[in-house]
Amino acid sequence: MPTPTVLQLQLGKELKRLREARGWTLVEAVEVLGNKATKLSRLENGQSSARPLDIRILCEALGATEEETAWAVETAKHCNQRGRWSGYRSIYAKNFRMAVDLEKDASFINQYQMEMIPGLLQTEDYMRAIFASMSTSLSGDDVEKGVAGRLERQQVLTKPNAPQIGFVISESSALRFAGDEKVMRDQLRHVADVAALPNVHLQVLPFKARTFPSGCPMPFTMFRIPSPGKSAPLEYVYIEEYDDGQYRDDHESINTYRDLWQRLVGASLDPVQSREMLLETAEGY
Repeated sequence: MPTPTVLQLQLGKELKRLREARGWTLVEAVEVLGNKATKLSRLENGQSSARPLDIRILCEALGATEEETAWAVETAKHCNQRGRWSGYRSIYAKNFRMAVDLEKDASFINQYQMEMIPGLLQTEDYMRAIFASMSTSLSGDDVEKGVAGRLERQQVLTKPNAPQIGFVISESSALRFAGDEKVMRDQLRHVADVAALPNVHLQVLPFKARTFPSGCPMPFTMFRIPSPGKSAPLEYVYIEEYDDGQYRDDHESINTYRDLWQRLVGASLDPVQSREMLLETAEGY
């Protein structure tokens, strides 16, 4: 079953599809529930949950079929996230938690990263070196929580029906030092090994790239999650910032970052050349 976050997003998208198919505005639709327009707007955007009874009433008013109503009601029962971010998962920043859930349920993931190896590709020693360099305030327990969290995320690479994952990493990611020579050598060899998986497509954006997107893009990840109903798949872009992150799902942003991704892929070394560069760099350590 998908994570509660994804279920909530899927439910919201299906409710919006039903409302628009009915030809109702938000104001007209909320009269059924007796809630404010902002409440239903948040529900459609996946930012809040509702009681299954309210979902049933809304679906019936929107003319949903029995099958659509049953799916929506059952989905609403599983949207509670209480206690999910305890234990080692508590180390995730609140702004990153949605990305963790999108990552787990995605069928396609495309990620651009610079200056460091993406978390899905990191070895344990590299993780610890990165955590140590990020903050002196992290306790040993916090570091181990961070390592456990990233190792859990990495299961997405090899799980049954694993997603197709594309990585574009800057050459600086392979050269930016973390830990010691052995850590870097093992890390780059590990990336090369993961790049050989059939569902992984990894490319390196070299310093000598002849073409490059205008400006210097921030790290970003694109997710595509299948929809179980008639709604279109969920598509999100997560834009990473130093102490925050942005999630965008509007058509303009999706198209903008899809175009940016294609330009990054076009400017990068092909997968074979990329693996060769990583292994050659590893030997240099």
